[in-house]
Amino acid sequence: MAKPLMAKATAVWLVDNTTISFKQIADFVGMHELEVQGIADGDVAAGVKGFDPIANNQLTQEEIDSAQNNPLHKLKLKFNAAAAGEEKRRGPRYTPLSKRQDRPNSILWLVKFHPELSDGQIAKLVGTTKPTIQSIRERTHWNIANMQPIDPVALGLCKQSELDAIVQKAAAKKAAEGGVMSDDERRKLVSTEQSLEMDAAPKIPTAIEGLETFSLSDEPAEEKDDEPIIDADSFFNLPKGGAEEEDEDDLRP
Repeated sequence: MAKPLMAKATAVWLVDNTTISFKQIADFVGMHELEVQGIADGDVAAGVKGFDPIANNQLTQEEIDSAQNNPLHKLKLKFNAAAAGEEKRRGPRYTPLSKRQDRPNSILWLVKFHPELSDGQIAKLVGTTKPTIQSIRERTHWNIANMQPIDPVALGLCKQSELDAIVQKAAAKKAAEGGVMSDDERRKLVSTEQSLEMDAAPKIPTAIEGLETFSLSDEPAEEKDDEPIIDADSFFNLPKGGAEEEDEDDLRP
């Protein structure tokens, strides 16, 4: 749902000039109910001047009256034909200054774990430029030695639903091309929920791979049961003579 302009200032005005519940105001301006309660207590938005939504063509008096008479009524933003399509604004994604330093790490994560994504998709997802992505792909970025791959969702650069949508689009393109995918590639090209539901195939560690059928002899293991048991004497082929023969050999000149 569309949110009003100057949400916090609008909440201040509604708290000061109406009897609408905190929950209704919070839902309308996109804030938490406790934040609105803090505005009423004077702990939040101190010094913020109220923004009249009626005078600024965002609410009607009838809508406010309906909300005051019915605590379950949800305030609806007044339709403004001039603002239609503003949410679908084209252009690069805006990234806050506090998160821009983490953007190369997110690009490295996408390049490493989702190489099927194009430079344009990555640029649109995290709000970067194609030359930056290319330098990270080719490992020529000036800070590549200090970079670590970090999930862009964990960094707050995009939503999980947005990442899943791009990954699913890449999966559909891969399937249309008819390419054969490995298990790892198949898991990369699905959403997070689908990947977690998949059964992991057992794999042999690379350190012992190939040793599961290792044998010291060429004969099958079943035939070894019929072989005679060899004692230690016959194995080492020890002489049958006793201690007397050894003494005689020592006495010879």
